[in-house]
Amino acid sequence: MTAILERRFSPAARWSRRLGAFSAMLFVVSGLSHRFGLLETVPFLWLLGLSGFLALSGLLFAVAGFVQIWEHGLLGLKAAGLGALFSVLVLLPYAVSTYRFAVHPPLVDISTDISRPPQFRRAAALRTPPMNALRPGRQEDSLLQQEAYPQLSGRRYEHARESVMEAVSALIAARRWRPLEPMPPAAGSSSITVEVVAHSFLLGFLSDVAIRIEDRGNATYVDMRSASRYGRHDMGDNAQRITRFLNDLDRRMEALSDLSGGE
Repeated sequence: MTAILERRFSPAARWSRRLGAFSAMLFVVSGLSHRFGLLETVPFLWLLGLSGFLALSGLLFAVAGFVQIWEHGLLGLKAAGLGALFSVLVLLPYAVSTYRFAVHPPLVDISTDISRPPQFRRAAALRTPPMNALRPGRQEDSLLQQEAYPQLSGRRYEHARESVMEAVSALIAARRWRPLEPMPPAAGSSSITVEVVAHSFLLGFLSDVAIRIEDRGNATYVDMRSASRYGRHDMGDNAQRITRFLNDLDRRMEALSDLSGGE
């Protein structure tokens, strides 16, 4: 009788595909749930850690599967490849976060005015453990911010405060940030602070933002403060949020100046 040798399937390749696919599904489902407010941040962080661990395990099993296939002629090349692909896609955001963690200072509260930052009133009352407490800025944090973000500063506009407030309101609405209170009337105090809740683009991590609009002589000054609710490192998110908002505000006010000049 002729013996028929049946090629075995690589166990490591099979596990790589299972772990990679499950980690990808867990990352996407938990990320979307947190982004749209269906999952609290603390459980989400645990699921992020689990997803990363499973993806790393899937990648290691893929490497082991490739070795088994090469050395013993086992089946499973496609499974190992899929497992490696899923795992790498899941681990990519972790790699980006690791890079940002390394290049940005360990700050969670950023302001364009270090000596007199915009104050949180509503946001402070909403923060409960394990959220970060809102505290006065420490000198070492101020030095870190000045070193890391020397270009970060408030804005001065030669426009009436009403026009600046309208532009600020439009930008807040465009970003779908959630105001903590209605926009105060422009005819009130010479200094108005607007508080909103912002979120990161991909995973929806929340930050509180305060935008101070005040009259100083014949000009209107705008300062911003952004503080992360969770974590000990914002990975540059708050400074980036402030910079992008103020740059967009600059463009709106320049367009308003051009329109006024054209008339």
